[in-house]
Amino acid sequence: MIPTVDIVLPCLDEAEALPGVLAAMPAGYRVLVVDNGSTDDTAAVAAACGATVVSEPRRGYGAAVHAGLLAATADLAGVLDADGSLPPQALPELVAAVAAGADLAVGRRIPRAGAWPWHARLGNAALAAMLRKRGLPVHDIAPIRVARRQALLELGVTDRGFGYPFELLLRAGAAGWRVREFDVEYRLRAGGRSKVSGSIRGTVAAARDMAAATRRISRAGVPDSPAQSR
Repeated sequence: MIPTVDIVLPCLDEAEALPGVLAAMPAGYRVLVVDNGSTDDTAAVAAACGATVVSEPRRGYGAAVHAGLLAATADLAGVLDADGSLPPQALPELVAAVAAGADLAVGRRIPRAGAWPWHARLGNAALAAMLRKRGLPVHDIAPIRVARRQALLELGVTDRGFGYPFELLLRAGAAGWRVREFDVEYRLRAGGRSKVSGSIRGTVAAARDMAAATRRISRAGVPDSPAQSR
């Protein structure tokens, strides 16, 4: 039986990239485009391309993802950047892994030339090393991921900024989730550089949010426990 799947695309001014991303989405997946206060035609373009549009006025990557998960209804939920840097064609492999028993399937970015600035790559490597020390077998901070929707919500991720995916992985590791990681091509985003990793300022902002997520987890007393891989 093929599981039903909802894919959440957090969006801030992605009208240029959306048509290509939505056209490449695997058949049978419902797409929820979460408009996070865009000033361009993101919502109109998404609707015209057949996506379900969810409005989340509170700015922040985590706020948009959380709104999408609340609006989703499928058993499995995926999250994908909407800027064209990650291929939607990678999603079925992640979906299949979760359907086969993994708790979380994530992508490890394999960049094309020029697609991942040194400062963002260095920061990501440091964070991934921290996660591996906690027992989570990953080499990236899951910019593309699939899990069961209810389980994601029950993890209790509180970050509503760029620290959301890092906190998710910290909590997944502490909960002993079975995690599988797959290589995923990472391309130059459509229409220019990334809002997050495309500048040192964006990388610093993301690092700040992820450090705050780590402090919250530590204060909450979430234990380190080895995650399992399959």
